[in-house]
Amino acid sequence: MNIGEYTFEEFKKKAKQFHGYPAPGLLIGGYMVEAAKARIPEGTLYEAMVETGKCLPDAVQMQTPCSTGNNWMKITLLGRYAVALYDKFTGEGVRVAVDQKKLDKWPEIRGWFMKEKPKAEQNTEKLFQEIEEAGDTICSIQPIVIDKKYIGHGHMSTIETCPVCGEAYPGSDGSICRGCQGEAPYETMGELSCLDDAPDLHAVPVEEAVGKKAAHDMTGIVPGESKGPIMKAGETLDIGDVCRLQRIGKFNVYLEEDLPSDEWVHENDAVKAFAKRIAGKGISYDPNPQEGKINFFAEEPGMLSIDREALSRFNLSPDVMLATRHDGSVMPKGKGVGGSRAIPLYISRDKFSRALTALGHEPVLEILPMKAAKVGILVTGTEVFQGLIEDKFIPIITSKVVQFGCEVIKTEIAPDERDAITAAATSMLDAGCDLIVTTAGMSVDPDDVTRAGLVDAGLTDDLYGVPVLPGTMSLVGKMHSASVLGVPACALFYKTTAFDILLPRVLTGQTITRKMLANLGEGGFCMGCKSCSFPKCPFGK
Repeated sequence: MNIGEYTFEEFKKKAKQFHGYPAPGLLIGGYMVEAAKARIPEGTLYEAMVETGKCLPDAVQMQTPCSTGNNWMKITLLGRYAVALYDKFTGEGVRVAVDQKKLDKWPEIRGWFMKEKPKAEQNTEKLFQEIEEAGDTICSIQPIVIDKKYIGHGHMSTIETCPVCGEAYPGSDGSICRGCQGEAPYETMGELSCLDDAPDLHAVPVEEAVGKKAAHDMTGIVPGESKGPIMKAGETLDIGDVCRLQRIGKFNVYLEEDLPSDEWVHENDAVKAFAKRIAGKGISYDPNPQEGKINFFAEEPGMLSIDREALSRFNLSPDVMLATRHDGSVMPKGKGVGGSRAIPLYISRDKFSRALTALGHEPVLEILPMKAAKVGILVTGTEVFQGLIEDKFIPIITSKVVQFGCEVIKTEIAPDERDAITAAATSMLDAGCDLIVTTAGMSVDPDDVTRAGLVDAGLTDDLYGVPVLPGTMSLVGKMHSASVLGVPACALFYKTTAFDILLPRVLTGQTITRKMLANLGEGGFCMGCKSCSFPKCPFGK
């Protein structure tokens, strides 16, 4: 059976020229591509989607105008031996795949395809013969419509310079190149040039340095008692300093007179420049660093907000670091939120500039003030409404919100009826509530209509379902001018749930996104301690 315009033997020769050898997968792929082409209307501008990276992409490139280079062929590594050709504008097309059930008639193909025979036991001549005889009869062919995200070509993104490695890359990949994001395939990669990692400083015995100025801070440690500089950069050494320094193991010093050229940046100067970009509103720090380190503090009470991408970019830069508390931590005034330092005594001007660029122009750390909301608590449940069981939700939620200075101005208990829930939520809006907390009725039972009732009352932009246990069936959204938090019934049993993690974020006015919620999955599994210490525990962090 021919493969398009070629006889089987002719195609084998072309396959050897293109691929290196006439691989069985490429020969089968030839029949698959031709089968798809035959079912595409003549004149159609088409593209290809291949579900394996083995052999089949070469068949597409041999027989069609599609290639990875012109982006008309996409490769999605699903591990299935299948190819689809589709209209590049409408997405309508044909998918051809090797059908395992149809291989029973062809034992040599089956043995090869299903890895049932070691290669040494395969009869290559018989295998080629079966492939030629079978053609596309071993395939399933079905119409498809390709996902819209694969249709069309986006405009070329801007080209940026990666602040970490210094190489050019598409700006659409992120704030740093994908290689520096951890996707580089190299275990090691040598430097293009052999630059010194540190300036050429001369160590001087401390007894010979009397009367001269130190070029760096020197730290003394008393185990369990103290740690700090016993001599600072710029201070003049006297005879009494010799013994003090020797007692802490400092027998040599660097002197200010040997300071390097402008190609090197001192640790204190570097970290001062970093701090100016790191600190945003609500963040304070001592502008006079010690030992190349600056700590950051909450200037006012609020919630810590971290630009995680900038934090990652900076920490990927050589010779610098920034450590912080967790994003979303509730901070009292004056509490430490993070610390940064330049790691060596001097860093090169190039590395210093790259680290500054990695920080960007927006602050990395901010303290977001939390608004003291006027809260409405809406309890749903026919059994509570009828007095069959005593409500426990209102006191629980009240105790949580008042900790943040909020005032509960309205509470209602509604039965599991959509209209009743809508009416209760509307009355809370009319009462001036800017945060409505609904409880129960958030599960999958037929009587759980809380969410539907809220939608009728004007709920929009709602996100339902959070990767946190307990509290997965939580809801966050907006209802006109008010924020809405839906709490599942598990809050009656567990002291801490997703509600406790979401509440501070809502009170700051942050826009809650699905990505933000997805990030809560790491650390979102409560350890179920007998004595709950939240928020002084990993939950939600």
